[in-house]
Amino acid sequence: MTAGGGLPGVDELYEGAPCGLVITSEAGTILRANQTFCDALGRAPASLLQHRFQDLLTMGGRIYHQTHWAPLMKMQGAVAEVKLDLLHQDGRIITMLLNGVRREHPEGVFYQLALSGTHERDRYERELLAARRRAEALLAQATAAEVALQQAKAELADAYQSAQRRAAFAEQTVAIASHDLKNPLTAIKMAAQLLAQSEQRDRERRLLGSIGHSCERAEGMIADLLDFASVRLGQGITIRSRPADLKNTVEQTISELRLAFAHARIRHLSRGYGQIDIDPDRLQQMIGNLVANSVAYGDMTHPVTITTDLAGDAAVIAVHNHGTCIPEALIPSLFEPMTRATDQDATVRSVGLGLFIVRELAEAHGGEITLSSNTVSGTTFSIRLPAGRAS
Repeated sequence: MTAGGGLPGVDELYEGAPCGLVITSEAGTILRANQTFCDALGRAPASLLQHRFQDLLTMGGRIYHQTHWAPLMKMQGAVAEVKLDLLHQDGRIITMLLNGVRREHPEGVFYQLALSGTHERDRYERELLAARRRAEALLAQATAAEVALQQAKAELADAYQSAQRRAAFAEQTVAIASHDLKNPLTAIKMAAQLLAQSEQRDRERRLLGSIGHSCERAEGMIADLLDFASVRLGQGITIRSRPADLKNTVEQTISELRLAFAHARIRHLSRGYGQIDIDPDRLQQMIGNLVANSVAYGDMTHPVTITTDLAGDAAVIAVHNHGTCIPEALIPSLFEPMTRATDQDATVRSVGLGLFIVRELAEAHGGEITLSSNTVSGTTFSIRLPAGRAS
């Protein structure tokens, strides 16, 4: 220890330095090696003196010494962070990082070498490399997933377009077929009417009545199919509004429905009188579909009640029936095509478009349809239309 500063002596600092320190001649002969370096190689200091530094290296290290860092020391006067493999006394290989400078003194040229272990650095590099490989693997997976996603999107888009084309074709086919069915159906109906004018036995009269009734049902279903196809093809439902007396129009509709549904009791309650701008044929179609729905799913021991209310700026037509209530979970989708109020078979309607057509017709008039259904008061469909009263 020095007397003034309290620091260790130079020799003590040199021997206990945190890295290996070696001084060699220009030819590589070891002139001095500190204890840290000797401990790292498991050798005694005296055993290293006058040995060449390159003799401590592995074969690969010696080649690297001769071809790389020794020439650099001569040309540049220094090398930095040169990784070398040295031989331990027990034969193990010790990897160390070398920093060296070339010093010229009057006594000759010396190399001052500082060597430190690379264990922590190697571990860090291994972890870094492993992390890089994991990142590359994840990137490859993400890239593959993105490619697969884009491919799936493209396939889905193609499938969607194909489905759209098929749906459009099917809807056009339905529209054409429904339209073409009207001609033979009209011929059948007219033939039945002509036959009805001649004398018939009771059995023939019943058969002709059945034919007429079936024709009317078929006409209603074809009308629904044509309207459905028109909506699906983007053409919308045609409305031809004109001034019409609400009560008389509904009464006329009910008279026809009583003939079509002879087994059902249909009654009409009216509040308010006057004309409104409406398409009478479409109003009859809406009421007919709702009554057909009530007859199909309601309790026919009770009457089907049609209520018309004309007051203020709105006209409300409600169709009510008793019977099993509509499940609440089904109500949001009830007005979609091909949807039924229950799973029971319906002999009156089989297309499943009635309520959908009613909704479309109500909205085409600028109105709406609502539904309430419970076990106590039954089921009521209410069509609310703007009055648009005509004077």
